Amino acid sequence: SPCPPHAMAGPPGLKPLVAVGQVTSTPDKELNFTACAGLVREAAHRGACLVFLPEGFDYIGSDTAQTLSLAEGLDGDLMGRYAQLARDCGVWLSLGGFHERGQDWPTTQRIYNCHVLLDPTGESPRPCPANRGSLAPVDVPFPRTLLSPGHLVAAYRKTHLCDVELEGRVTMKESSFTNPGTEIVPPVSTPAGKLGLSICYDLRFPEISLALRRAGAEILTYPSAFTIPTGSAHWEVLLRARAIESQCYVVAAAQTGKNHERRTSYGHALVVDPWGAVVAQCREGPGLCYAEIDLDYLRQIRREIPVHNHRRPDLYGTVVAAGLAPVP
Repeated sequence: SPCPPHAMAGPPGLKPLVAVGQVTSTPDKELNFTACAGLVREAAHRGACLVFLPEGFDYIGSDTAQTLSLAEGLDGDLMGRYAQLARDCGVWLSLGGFHERGQDWPTTQRIYNCHVLLDPTGESPRPCPANRGSLAPVDVPFPRTLLSPGHLVAAYRKTHLCDVELEGRVTMKESSFTNPGTEIVPPVSTPAGKLGLSICYDLRFPEISLALRRAGAEILTYPSAFTIPTGSAHWEVLLRARAIESQCYVVAAAQTGKNHERRTSYGHALVVDPWGAVVAQCREGPGLCYAEIDLDYLRQIRREIPVHNHRRPDLYGTVVAAGLAPVP
């Protein structure tokens, strides 16, 4: 169904609602877009202001050659369609793990794993829509200035590439066809809070989450495509650990089910609050889960257990990332 009309603002005191996607991407890009666009429209009808899609939302290739052949630039057709979708639905989109042909593609023949954040307006963040939970049209029209597609606000290129070998179970060598990113992107102000961008395997490195927290992040996001062996052992405990140590919300969209003959993904997309509690989780199969982002609760936790102020840089240094300015 088409996206709903939009309201200028939600009722006073209404907490931002985010939607977290769980999908089964295949090598069929058109089929994947149809499925993801359906989830985005559903989330918009529910009143979400920010929708998260997982790593490989565009496609998951059956082999390296196919993966490389299907990749596009950020200025390509697929990203243009998602920008238009963001504008039509009036939602921010976190597109986590786009197979990007960068400017160096002609010389390297390698891609980037790129987490893209789209703003539906290209303007400053606006509150969430007021029509949460209702499919009925809203009488307040959206501003007439929103005539162009959504705006690419940030692009983070995955810095930690997944090269693992679990004997007899899982073999992955992302570095064989992917260039590592060279920087951490500063947290971005969104209607739900300040968002720090990561991707999947980055979850195993607390340094990046601590650097983003120090730079002002309130929400950390790990769009992922975990395997079943690693997911069943590590997925939830790592996400909860990142939330507890950073005192941030953690949002993790996920691939689920059989992507192709040689790959099955773990699923279990979820949201963790700053206390470390799982407050939303997808069921089996493609779908959405929803969570309210309560920044007053986040600030309360940071006041009550002020670990950020209790760190001892004199003993073990400080996690400092190039280009990230610390926030008090």
